[in-house]
Amino acid sequence: MTRTNPHNDPAARRALLDREARLRQLPIIDRDLVRLGEMPDVRRWLEQIRATGGCAEPVYLAGHTTTLDSATGEVLRHFTTATEPGGRLAVRCRNRRATRCAPCSREHSGDTFHLVRSGLVGGKGIPETVRRHPRLFITLTAPSFGPVHRGGDCHPARRRRCEHGGRHGCGRAHPETDPLIGQPLCADCYDYPGHILWNAMAPALWKAFRDNLYNHLAARVGVGRSEVRTLVRVSAAKVAEYQKRGAVHFHAVVRLDGPDGATSPPPLWATGALLLETVHSAAAAVALPGPDSDAYSGGRLSFGTQLDAHPLTNGDGGRLTDDAVAAYVAKYTSKSVEAAGAVDRRIESIADIRALRVSRHVRALIATAWRLGGLPELQHMRLQAWAHMLGYRGHCLTKTRAYSTTYGQLRAARAEHARGLYADWDSETVAEGAWRFVGTGHSPAEALIAAGIAEDLATNREVAREEAGTVDRDRGRA
Repeated sequence: MTRTNPHNDPAARRALLDREARLRQLPIIDRDLVRLGEMPDVRRWLEQIRATGGCAEPVYLAGHTTTLDSATGEVLRHFTTATEPGGRLAVRCRNRRATRCAPCSREHSGDTFHLVRSGLVGGKGIPETVRRHPRLFITLTAPSFGPVHRGGDCHPARRRRCEHGGRHGCGRAHPETDPLIGQPLCADCYDYPGHILWNAMAPALWKAFRDNLYNHLAARVGVGRSEVRTLVRVSAAKVAEYQKRGAVHFHAVVRLDGPDGATSPPPLWATGALLLETVHSAAAAVALPGPDSDAYSGGRLSFGTQLDAHPLTNGDGGRLTDDAVAAYVAKYTSKSVEAAGAVDRRIESIADIRALRVSRHVRALIATAWRLGGLPELQHMRLQAWAHMLGYRGHCLTKTRAYSTTYGQLRAARAEHARGLYADWDSETVAEGAWRFVGTGHSPAEALIAAGIAEDLATNREVAREEAGTVDRDRGRA
């Protein structure tokens, strides 16, 4: 059996250091467990943490809520944190990143699934007729900033070398877990400034692509650029994903609607074939000027030549189903820059960059973002604030207004459902309350217990899912 040398494998070295840190913390956890055990209201604290799903970084609030009958003024229910453990109430942190809080990340991914799916099949206030609108699932990638190691058969080995003495090829077959994947063949040849500035400009490139799409639709059907927006609407939802080389690319659902959005059918000429053609031509035509700086002389910024576009055809033999696309997009909202081997917290200084436990490539990307962000002509891009995101300043998921429902509406519906569990809650009641922030996070022992609760809940969900699958199969055989 081959053992991984932690000195050669960044992931193994990080796991070893994390294990050593946990071992050093054991005496602190033991003392904290004793403190928790002596709490007179520890059972109520456990109920709070279970209610948050085992949130890893709960927010603590203090205050009260009073539910009244709006007609008579009678107090129907009163809740105060004065009698709660520590005089406070734990609520979810709602962080979408799985590396920060797995339970809240799972809930956010579930909301994303329904948000994307409702724009494909209807529901959540969207009519089911959107199934018949032309729809594509597309992937827009970044251009090359220099050759990097690839999974599977890498670049063929060549005798010719670059000006820095590095070979122009690798010649090795890399398994998917190889930490070399995404690393440059020659770091000195790699265009680090271009990479960072492309990530920073990616949201603007996406907007330019959507605008171009209208222009190319207008050109294909022979109408004016202003007129086409009164005839058809491009609705879309996109998610940003980091490739292993650290470059952002976009997965998106693009749909053609009538002028009123999802509630109106597109004109007869707005077909799936036309959408597929114009997506390719509009993406190829996008070109934005790079920022005006002596540090970057790469000219214009554009998408890479790799563009995937798959029609969505209501499950009648198409390559992708609506649910599969929604699940695919939802999965990436729980991920972030750590998928590229970087960090999910902001960098405060050069010393922080030196202390990072990351690959040389990621360290060079972060250092480049920090250096560029210090230039007077690029300070408006706030690259130092987003150095930990390798320069990307956009949201993880964005959508057009008419595509589907919103996160706010989904959360409001969940809160309305929770309120409906009270027998005395109806449209004639009003709630008055006052709340204030009093803290966040867990002590070491509390974090350990919360992680155990989250793991138990995840196991219960998995068992329930397996049992539901068994029941469905048995029904199918019957």
